[in-house]
Amino acid sequence: MTYLGTLCLVLLTTAFAGSISRRVGMPAVIGQLLVGIILGPAMLDWVTSNNFVHIFSEIGVVILMFMAGLESDLDLLKKYLKPATSVALFGVIAPIILVYLLGRIYNFTNEEAIFLGVTFAATSVSISVEVLKELKKLDTKEGTTILGAAVIDDILAVLILSVLVSIFSDVAQAEGGHTQSNLGVGILIQVIYFIGIYLVFRWIAPLLMKISEKLPISSSEILMSLVICLGMAFFADLVGLSAVVGSFFAGVAVAQTPYKQEIDSSIEPIGYAVFIPMFFVSIGLNMTFKGLLTNWLFIVILLVLALLTKWGGCGLGAKMLGMSWHSGDIIGAGMVSRGEMALIIAQVGYEAHLLSDKFYSSVIIVIILTTIIAPFMLKSAIMRQAKAEAK
Repeated sequence: MTYLGTLCLVLLTTAFAGSISRRVGMPAVIGQLLVGIILGPAMLDWVTSNNFVHIFSEIGVVILMFMAGLESDLDLLKKYLKPATSVALFGVIAPIILVYLLGRIYNFTNEEAIFLGVTFAATSVSISVEVLKELKKLDTKEGTTILGAAVIDDILAVLILSVLVSIFSDVAQAEGGHTQSNLGVGILIQVIYFIGIYLVFRWIAPLLMKISEKLPISSSEILMSLVICLGMAFFADLVGLSAVVGSFFAGVAVAQTPYKQEIDSSIEPIGYAVFIPMFFVSIGLNMTFKGLLTNWLFIVILLVLALLTKWGGCGLGAKMLGMSWHSGDIIGAGMVSRGEMALIIAQVGYEAHLLSDKFYSSVIIVIILTTIIAPFMLKSAIMRQAKAEAK
């Protein structure tokens, strides 16, 4: 029963760390990330990223993105579809090109350099969602654009990864370890999945929620919403997409039913009580200091490029579609975090021999650092906008 002790330790320390973070004006997730670094292999080595932690963290990010979908305004999302697409495209192209050039400078093979760029083209907005929620900015045009762009970004990153692994290795591996030997079939399956999402929106989710209301058990609506959330996340992963894509759209679908308010208020305690803190801690657990001294210059340059390409590229994409510089600043900062998406892609590439042992730890360190720095950048950008509006 060792995992029970691990769970107690993580929940206790994240509660205190999150509280301290908020008292000093930082998002609670910063404290939770630092707990993972302190308790993990990087420092005390009391908690390791084992199967138990991995499962709980995966459920955590799925629930977090389901909540983000619940709180998303679909009409607003449609309204800002064009800027979201522009933000995603610029935010993918900029890191692929510039990080690729860095890889070539450090004698990466052409395949490895391209893959390095794709790794940092990925975005994980889970932490940005948390910051936006705390500052009540999730349902603004900036928050909605970030969420829309992140979904498009996720799809692009996974498709590019599929193409890369298909071209550069004998066996193409999609996210989560599933094998796709035929890229065309894989893409077709993903297209069918998105057709299925439309069906869930129009008929399946409303029907299931209506059925749940008639079930003679307590919390039947909450139970059914979780079935929709976890089911869509499972099938997204099954077809080679990220599970967060499925859970986000599940949240949006449930939000179109009359049960939105009830689900929203009930699902939050489930997530924040156990699973979401474990997710943020799991990111910190991946932090190690191996290779930090020998590759320090590579790490610094890669970190600067990782931050600037997303912040500048996504911000420029927003500005080109008519948004203000302050809105572009917020959107760019909100897209900086790489988080679990980049970690998953890095692992898939490592197993496909597209990322060498020499630089693997350095890449992981930079992914973690972008995830830690991103909330500060986002909060700072929001404060700059608030000061500008106050003048």
